[in-house]
Amino acid sequence: MLKIVGGILMLGILVFVHELGHFLVAKWCRVKVLKFSLGFGPKLFSRTWGETEYKICLIPLGGYVQMLGEGDDEENKPLTQQDKLRSFAEKPVLQRLAIVAAGPAMNLILPFLILPVAYFMGMDQPAFLDNPACVGYVVSESDASRAGIQAGDCIRNINGEPIVSWTDAEKKLLRHSGQETSLVIERGSEVLDMPLPTDASVAEGLQGLGVLPKQAAIVGFLEANMPAQMAGLQLDDRIISINGSVVSSWYDIHSLVQAGTGQPMTLVVERGDSRLTLQLTPEYKQYDNSEDNRYLLGIGPKLETVFKRYSAGDAIGQGIDRSVELVDLTLLFLRKLFAGHISAKNIGGPIMVVQMAGAVAEEVDLAKILSMLAFLSIQLGILNLLPVPILDGGHLLFGAVELVRRKPLSEQAREIAQQVGLVLIVLLMVWAFYNDIMRLSFGG
Repeated sequence: MLKIVGGILMLGILVFVHELGHFLVAKWCRVKVLKFSLGFGPKLFSRTWGETEYKICLIPLGGYVQMLGEGDDEENKPLTQQDKLRSFAEKPVLQRLAIVAAGPAMNLILPFLILPVAYFMGMDQPAFLDNPACVGYVVSESDASRAGIQAGDCIRNINGEPIVSWTDAEKKLLRHSGQETSLVIERGSEVLDMPLPTDASVAEGLQGLGVLPKQAAIVGFLEANMPAQMAGLQLDDRIISINGSVVSSWYDIHSLVQAGTGQPMTLVVERGDSRLTLQLTPEYKQYDNSEDNRYLLGIGPKLETVFKRYSAGDAIGQGIDRSVELVDLTLLFLRKLFAGHISAKNIGGPIMVVQMAGAVAEEVDLAKILSMLAFLSIQLGILNLLPVPILDGGHLLFGAVELVRRKPLSEQAREIAQQVGLVLIVLLMVWAFYNDIMRLSFGG
């Protein structure tokens, strides 16, 4: 419940920032604002200050600012001369464009303001991201496995571009999605040129290819009432061996447990300066997809992290660089998506957004919350700039056409465009909800 509430609150902040942009520029242009709403549907809270009604509504998936001259509330009433001066529809096209653009602009500006704060406060980050892109495990029958990549390999080059870290490799793979991709691998004393399969999931990064980072066999999570917890395993225990077989990394555990076919197992663990021997029997878990059925201990790995904090000056520079990078990567993702180089299964909807935001909010780490807000704010800002009628980008397109033609599109043309845009958005939302539900149901 805390995760859901936290996710909704974070989404509400982004919607508020977006609508505040429209509101402030509308006021600056002396447009009468009738309603400022967070959410849609039935009102939960309403208060009128001055000439504007401020509302919080039941469905927290958006919001709107309704101005005189663009809605139904006062549309059919004859306007006085003073009202005409304050009507959105009567304002010069450049002012209308400024009002429309202000919402997405606020979402794009927000990361430049809050990311420096996050970097100044400091946060834990996965340690492997800054380490060389060395392979800890290769998923069987994955693209990486088909290419011949092995555990212990280090990626030094992607399509002629040198790779210095795991993060660097992820960025370069996305940039080369849709192209033939070749890796230069260092394997011991050998240097190998390794082309990826032409249908490889390059855009989904190293993990999409089936490559996972090195991960020590240290327990970071224990599921209640599962074999590991009931046998006495504790957080931070390092698993040394299972049934006499040495465990050198976290990924050895899965194969050894499955190979045991549910028989009682002997685990040797290191706890502080001592070693303990524990006995347990894995639990068999059945899933809707029988191929996913497996034996489980009820444990998860401890992710090694490093705490990074920057001085005020460096934090500003890091925050600006990261904001530009997020904008660049989002635009690149959209280009690859529309070009067909990235599967539409990667599109997430409100459920996934609330899940992501809620997971971060649940940690009560302000720096991480600010980072997630920045990431989602950029997605929201760029999405709204797409030239689709009913989105802000569609209204900007109408305004641009009006500037060129020196007169607005006909009412009939606008209505048809709005209907087409509505259909496109509904289809997109249905697909996004479908993807969200599939992720919830099957973890895919």
